[in-house]
Amino acid sequence: MASEITCLIADDHEIVREGLRLSLSRSPHIRVIGEASDGDGAVALAERRRPDVVIMDIRMPGTDGLEATKRIRESLPGTSVLLFTAYGERSLLSRGLDSGARGYLLKEAPNDTLVRAIEKVANGEGYVDPALMPSFLNRDSRDLLTPREREILQLLADGMSNGEAAAKLFISQETVKSHVRHILAKLEADTRTHAVAIALRESIID
Repeated sequence: MASEITCLIADDHEIVREGLRLSLSRSPHIRVIGEASDGDGAVALAERRRPDVVIMDIRMPGTDGLEATKRIRESLPGTSVLLFTAYGERSLLSRGLDSGARGYLLKEAPNDTLVRAIEKVANGEGYVDPALMPSFLNRDSRDLLTPREREILQLLADGMSNGEAAAKLFISQETVKSHVRHILAKLEADTRTHAVAIALRESIID
């Protein structure tokens, strides 16, 4: 990615913020423009600095990362949030994506994975740490997506457009787009076609 990506780091542990800043300093196209130690600080700083990406810890004192993500997404639609957490529970991944985050990364991820995740979410794409995918898919692939997401994916597999799926399910096209975004992130797919291929392979849809 040629253009510079500005980032804000939100984590209640100073050592994590320092480690992230040091890691990202090796990437000339990524610039850290601020740090916050809690959710409220992250929201206030994001509104002031307007970064491309906020790297957000989930569990912080006071306002947690999920609530802060919702608030940032409401006030700054042009800013993407990458959740950065030590916790890999599937329920947290779903709640994180529902809060409006575009990406979900584990703290032990290597630097090149972190950089790739930042580039993806800065570009408006979804990203889920590859280390999470095997554990999710091995439990029960069908549980990875919500019933509504599976329903929409099935319609896409049948060749419907977002608009046609919205009309069939009596929901807005914007809602379908939001579900598709979650589906792509959860399945770590680049396109709708890729998502359908993964879902068929994993027997998530028929």
